[in-house]
Amino acid sequence: MSLLNRIFRRSDPRDAMLPLYHAVVTTGRQPHWYAQGRVPDTLDGRFDMIAGVLTLVLLRLERETAPDFKQESVWLTELFVDDMDGQLRQIGIGDMIVGKHIGRMMSALGGRLTAYRAAFAPGGDLDGALARNLYRGDPPAPEALSHVAEAMNRLRAGLDRLSTGAILSGTLP
Repeated sequence: MSLLNRIFRRSDPRDAMLPLYHAVVTTGRQPHWYAQGRVPDTLDGRFDMIAGVLTLVLLRLERETAPDFKQESVWLTELFVDDMDGQLRQIGIGDMIVGKHIGRMMSALGGRLTAYRAAFAPGGDLDGALARNLYRGDPPAPEALSHVAEAMNRLRAGLDRLSTGAILSGTLP
């Protein structure tokens, strides 16, 4: 980077969301999801779990009324897209195909937002949403599904107890 670029470089506002994004990834990579919860420890399974945690964070931020929080949700989602783009390139997906994969991933994230929003509503079917989105329709063992459902409920309740400022700074339960 040249001296002029460094002097006149504008900071990326998404940088403030990096601690939260790293916390989302760390939470989604916790071994209990894959060991006790038996989420497949594969590329798809890790994507599904990180997307699931990200979805809970986005749903929590969605309940805030200040417009700033909507922008911060957008920045958090953009970090997710950038990370997934890098991951795809790292495993050898070429430039011509990455866009299609990212489009599918964004569609999957949108689907999870809809599914988990409904699943956590009164009378919602969390087990069904988890079976479709984490296990991709393969029937999970009851104890595995129970573990993941309880952990997701604990995470959601913990997010509800945290202030929005704490969440945005990267603190997750």
